[in-house]
Amino acid sequence: MASPFARIHELASTGVPFAVATVVRTQGSTPQVVGAKLILTADQGARPFGTLGGGCVEADAIDAATQVLAGQPASLREYQLTEELAWNTGLVCGGTMWILAEGGTGGAWPAPVDGIDPFAAAASAAAGGPPVAFVSTFLRQGRHLRFDARVLVLGGGRMLGTLGSAGRDEQARDAAIEQMRHGTARLVTLDDGRELLVEPVTSRPQLVIAGGGHVSRAIARQARLLDFDVVVIEDRPEFADPQRFDGAIVIAGDLMDSIATFDYAPLSYLVVATRGHKLDADCVTAAVATRVPYIGLLGSRRKTILIADMLREQGVEASRIAAIHAPVGLDLGGRTPAEIALSVLAEITQLRYQGSGRPLRDRT
Repeated sequence: MASPFARIHELASTGVPFAVATVVRTQGSTPQVVGAKLILTADQGARPFGTLGGGCVEADAIDAATQVLAGQPASLREYQLTEELAWNTGLVCGGTMWILAEGGTGGAWPAPVDGIDPFAAAASAAAGGPPVAFVSTFLRQGRHLRFDARVLVLGGGRMLGTLGSAGRDEQARDAAIEQMRHGTARLVTLDDGRELLVEPVTSRPQLVIAGGGHVSRAIARQARLLDFDVVVIEDRPEFADPQRFDGAIVIAGDLMDSIATFDYAPLSYLVVATRGHKLDADCVTAAVATRVPYIGLLGSRRKTILIADMLREQGVEASRIAAIHAPVGLDLGGRTPAEIALSVLAEITQLRYQGSGRPLRDRT
């Protein structure tokens, strides 16, 4: 699905009135994550863009957005997904969602500054341009939330708008820059009475795989299911066949040169899975000289130690060596190509969403 901010920019630039409903907080098990959006226009024949999980909660959020379109003020509603509600609607039970319904233009959205339009900047970020992040503050009293203010943070740290104090602006800037590295929305506690909702806007996550063997094929297939843009680099003609990779882009050519010259997206992950230890080492050496933020390496712990030692001897900066995740993946115990692929993508997903990796049944 296209980015909601691309849709927002399209509507705003053409003058079409619209409202936005956003999940701004969750507690427990919920059918949608923080940052999920539904965009509604007054056109009765047009379907809403996006989803908040369906069921009566989404229906009520659509009603709240409709009221906003009719001129009513923004609203922030709490929805407790009780067991009875879940049984009747199919929603996950036991959690709570807070949904903000607001107008799509003016009001709380940052105003253009020096020719920088926030919606245009967000649409550009979603299309592969420099990432940005919207940061909203909410006042909290017990379970009650109230929207306070919103700013836009550009990739270089410049801020459009203010949260009301230099200290809060600095905290918002730091949180936004940190969260742009992950590309996922996150709720951050600011102090005893305030929370920050950080919503990075980036292009879709990109997975680049060096090597086209059986494990790489399994990784590519599972990454496509997770909505990654997948690129496979392979130097053997018999393996560099796009039909083997279910719609992934395949680059046929020298592995090291391709890694060194590839135009990585802001949210890129590189996994090295070649046919030999020396080729792995050469690919990692090429990768640390690029700006790709994540380098995963398949193989034994002994091999990864030797490669790290080699990079230190070459004078590679510690920060780039720290970008290497090796051996890549979570310890799930599997050994088949599909199980290794699951392990690799589990680690990448955990890092993207900053999850704990613990079994859900162990969460308090």
